[in-house]
Amino acid sequence: MRHVVIRRPGGHDRLSIERGPDREPGPGEVAVEVEAAGVNYADCVVRMGLYASAKKYVGWPITPGFEFAGRVAAIGEGPSPPAPLPGEGGGEGAAGAGALAVGAPVFGVTRFGGYASRVVVPRAQVFARPGRLSALEAAALPTAFLTAYYALFELAAAKAGARVLVHSAAGGVGSALLQLCRASGVRAFGVVGAAHKVAAALEFGAEAVVDKGREALWPAARAFAPEGFDAAFDANGHATLRESYRHLAPTGRLVVYGFHAMMPRRGGRPNYLALALSVLRTPRFSPLALTGDNKAVFGFNLSYLFDRSELLRAAMARLVGWLEAGDVAPPRVRAYPVERVADAHRDLESGATVGKLVLTFGA
Repeated sequence: MRHVVIRRPGGHDRLSIERGPDREPGPGEVAVEVEAAGVNYADCVVRMGLYASAKKYVGWPITPGFEFAGRVAAIGEGPSPPAPLPGEGGGEGAAGAGALAVGAPVFGVTRFGGYASRVVVPRAQVFARPGRLSALEAAALPTAFLTAYYALFELAAAKAGARVLVHSAAGGVGSALLQLCRASGVRAFGVVGAAHKVAAALEFGAEAVVDKGREALWPAARAFAPEGFDAAFDANGHATLRESYRHLAPTGRLVVYGFHAMMPRRGGRPNYLALALSVLRTPRFSPLALTGDNKAVFGFNLSYLFDRSELLRAAMARLVGWLEAGDVAPPRVRAYPVERVADAHRDLESGATVGKLVLTFGA
């Protein structure tokens, strides 16, 4: 197999493509020949050596990547696969949980290792690929949409009619959040950092969008939700966390899933002095203040949830149902051959991209 390997932390030059032996699946595992792998900002943080779960679960060297799409190459022996969930099966090749077969089109999640032409993962982390999704679209879906789903429904507990604030609204997770808000009747206010992203955020489902590079963000946010937001979704870090919290309504919830403002936009290497200053500027939320304000702050990392297979499968079943019904659109993708993995990281870090980036694996 071919896979992207990072042998020590650093910039884009640390991404190398190497060949290694094909691993065969063990009991309860599935091997997938990968056609496409999703690229996420977390992969860039892994490359820089700043991703905590990468250090905990893998170390160096490491192959980044959390999501993939392809076809089943081999199925390991062992216990029967999980029972089918609503929304599984019925895709191309009938690859439902109870009908998994070699050659079936699938997509899935992996705790690192996704930038490879072949992955081996537990059966519970592989899903039937809906017929309306291409391999590129399927590879771009799991990480962003599962992150958005967990943030919106499990942590924020958003209900129809709620007003929510979505930062980075044209990015992978932000655009997924907007689509899930629209599908569930939640009213979303989107924030973007460039004029060319406004139309995309509106298309994804935002009722209103502000380009914070051209317009004052918080007055526009107050106009949309005069009594405060029921939830805010923020992966910026110190740049917006404090104000996101201040603009919550009583009982509002701030959901944090990243700290992108701490990371470099150019060069691919962290500035450790700037990183330290960003940490010092990050707000601390006192339990006493939370109680008095009647607000909540949640933080999570999807890579720590991969052991919660039933939660992931239930979320994916609901997502697939929305996709099949046309309530959620396939991700907007931009593809790079794996040989251009450094370009994909560079473009993602620039903040200029819309939707999701994916790597493709040729022969």
